[in-house]
Amino acid sequence: MIAPPGGAIFVWPQKHTNTQIHEAVSAGARELLYLSEKFFGVIWCDFVAYRYLLVAKEFTLGKAERLKSRKQTEQLFSEGNKITIAPFRIHYSFTIAEKSSLHPIVLRYRRIKFGVGVGKRNFKKAVDRNRIKRLIREAYRLQKKLLKEKLQEKESQLSVFFIYTGKDLPVYKEVYEKIGKGLDKLCLILNEIK
Repeated sequence: MIAPPGGAIFVWPQKHTNTQIHEAVSAGARELLYLSEKFFGVIWCDFVAYRYLLVAKEFTLGKAERLKSRKQTEQLFSEGNKITIAPFRIHYSFTIAEKSSLHPIVLRYRRIKFGVGVGKRNFKKAVDRNRIKRLIREAYRLQKKLLKEKLQEKESQLSVFFIYTGKDLPVYKEVYEKIGKGLDKLCLILNEIK
């Protein structure tokens, strides 16, 4: 049994596929209706499931949030600004959000484009570089909420790229603190923009 926020309890069925469950929950997010016992074993309100999904989505780092375009990355490095919070160099660029016909919830996940890099000069082994990148992504994923809210208020978009410039393998606690300071600094910079 899984208990989402709000106290409702439901049981995931063993015989239905994830796609069927996802479709059922998505349908419930659009309308307030009760799903039958046939699907979940316990009758519960879809509103609670929708709320549960939104809470879960806040702490993801999906494909739409990643800075993957070579053109955007090159533009960020050539035209963007940078700040240094040792052992990180943070390249960033704020832009006005484009008007779109997309749903506001979809737009919320496209406000930030995030990338991460580790130099090959200091870390010859790909295993070490990948470990550092995982630590940075995890620390960012857990702390990005405040920055997203500020971007939504200002109707802005942000492209940001974190580069680890240290020479030693970091511990997670250090990475978490420094990423938090970097995100706080970006929030302060965003507040200064009109």
